[in-house]
Amino acid sequence: MSACKKLLYFAKQRSLWTSLWRNVATWSPVGAAFNAKPHRRVDLFDKNVGLFGVPELSCPTGFHLTTKKALKNSETLVEKACTCPPGIETVESFDQLSDGLCKVADLADFVKVAHPDPAFREAAEKTCIEIGTVVEKLNTNTELCTSLKKLLDNPDIVAQLDPDTRRVAELFMFDFEISGIHLDDKLRKEAVALHVKLLDLSNEFLVGSHMPNRIARSALPEHLHVQFENEGSFIQIGGLHADSADDLVREIAYRIYLYPNAELMVCLEELLKCRYKLAKLIGYESYGHRALKGTMAKTPETVMSFLELLTDKLSDRTTRDFKMMSHMKKKLNPRHSELMPWDHPFLSGVLRAERYNIEPSLYSPYLSLGGCMEGLNNLFSHLFGVSFMSEHPSAGEVWSEDVRKLAVLHETEGLLGYIYCDFFHRPNKPHQDCHFTIRGGRWCQETGQYQLPVVVLMLSLPHPTKSTPTLLTPGMMENLFHEMGHAMHSMLGRTRYQHVTGTRCATDFAEVPSILMEYFANDYRVISKFARHYETGQPLPENMVARLCESKKVCGAADTQLQVFYAALDQVYHSKPQNRSTTEILMETQQKFYGLPYAANTAWQLRFSHLVGYGAKYYSYLMSRAVASMVWKQCFVQDPFNRDMGERYRREMLAHGGAKEPMLMVEGMLQRRPTFEDFVNALVSELNPNFETFIMDSES
Repeated sequence: MSACKKLLYFAKQRSLWTSLWRNVATWSPVGAAFNAKPHRRVDLFDKNVGLFGVPELSCPTGFHLTTKKALKNSETLVEKACTCPPGIETVESFDQLSDGLCKVADLADFVKVAHPDPAFREAAEKTCIEIGTVVEKLNTNTELCTSLKKLLDNPDIVAQLDPDTRRVAELFMFDFEISGIHLDDKLRKEAVALHVKLLDLSNEFLVGSHMPNRIARSALPEHLHVQFENEGSFIQIGGLHADSADDLVREIAYRIYLYPNAELMVCLEELLKCRYKLAKLIGYESYGHRALKGTMAKTPETVMSFLELLTDKLSDRTTRDFKMMSHMKKKLNPRHSELMPWDHPFLSGVLRAERYNIEPSLYSPYLSLGGCMEGLNNLFSHLFGVSFMSEHPSAGEVWSEDVRKLAVLHETEGLLGYIYCDFFHRPNKPHQDCHFTIRGGRWCQETGQYQLPVVVLMLSLPHPTKSTPTLLTPGMMENLFHEMGHAMHSMLGRTRYQHVTGTRCATDFAEVPSILMEYFANDYRVISKFARHYETGQPLPENMVARLCESKKVCGAADTQLQVFYAALDQVYHSKPQNRSTTEILMETQQKFYGLPYAANTAWQLRFSHLVGYGAKYYSYLMSRAVASMVWKQCFVQDPFNRDMGERYRREMLAHGGAKEPMLMVEGMLQRRPTFEDFVNALVSELNPNFETFIMDSES
């Protein structure tokens, strides 16, 4: 964007903002861009540049063309990878091949879930299937594998490779190995068949885990019918209704929504058997051992030790939390005072509200979306010398008119990449906050330039109105910061290879940058820079932020223990097969790692959709939180705007993507190698009260 255009853009945004919000006229252009309704320039002569600037994607049929082009190009690159002499060129050819397919598949993967036009979604789905089929074939291409093996089996050539190239070569070889490339023809065909079967079972389980259950209306008390969705002579229940103040509503929802579905039970048990069989076939002790290769934890035994030690150190606090909940339940409902699993989320919320006045509506007027984006811009400017610039998308570039496009600029390095912000609710849009990589960053040997990363952040926020900007609850604001952590991981990484760009790293490390951002989102020194009332301009009072932070510690041990239970269940399911049903395993694991009683005739595991995408890795959230906690306390708690620490964070953790062992990145940041006991202690210390809060509350 030229300097002239920048000035014109700034003037337009400033004018628009002033006319809309006369009481607060000090937002930056980025803040104004997100607080105002978008005003698309309508020009009938504008050329449709296609989704994300891909010319072919100006219409749904363009997916067929891009797929065809990518597959044809892949044939050339396969030949190049197979015929070039063993060396760095081999790895570059593999990465170029991967990049060409991923650029199409990743884009299609996003479009198939987010585009409002069914024709685009359907075309993208076909592309995903077509590219996926080719990738499966490439992963069992013996000629390709032999080319890479020649390189890795030659110690003289390996010694000449830089660390990143060597690691990427090893990761590509791992992809071959888990596809059974090293097996004889018969066993390799069996491995391929198991892969195909697992794809079908995973999809079946994922769909089934979100399907509602129903019960005859006559089976429920009439006065409760209004609490649920009515479908003729049936009541349909599609969730746990965990926030309901009515004990009976919560119990009914829990028992019916979690009632065992025989077909889905068979699907899950077959899924787990197939995973184990495939892992054994390709040489692993269990699916857990295969899934954890290359992670911080490395083995299932380490994960279970981590979870058991955390359970032990939380034990007294968890017991106290459950006692508090029991007392509250007895106070609210003396006739049914036994604490049950459906009570935990509701009663912990009641206890927080009773102890701290944290009604979200009190906070929202201070947390306009534009203000929060300005806060992020300010934070990244201080930490990394990075700023956002809002750009007008070209015709056809975005899939909805309310999508904002941000250029990410570094003060000396220039343009780092683009973030498309799909923040607002629309019909049929998934209700989930997530980060999508559309194009990974890499050094292009063929052009001599760096391929800039492109990502999408997807939220589901309310639209601004003529009189009010989009106002966020504290939870929404924290989620925004979380997802922006993923985006900056993608932007600030400058990996040579796209196979390890940004968030393409070990699962138990991938959440560290996003969770670390939550600490910034809860620090008053950061919040005070942007949280001000959208009408009066008054800052958010410090004691309100302190109360909010302390409220999260109420029942925090029980909340953490529930996550430990889920993680332990995931590990047991992916260990060696046991001659017991998944429900019997759940009952035993719940007793050992949670404490609240199992409700008869329920099967919570059939709603555990994370078993598909996070199989044997659900513990990753806890471990990432532990690392983020240590990084925050050691590096940023004294000064959340410290540029030296920001540069160290980028250099040691963000820059490498998955090109470096995750524990080495943590060691580089902390300047010591932490133990798993350190991780446990970090999580437990999070629950310690901040006595300054009580002083502030008494003074206010």
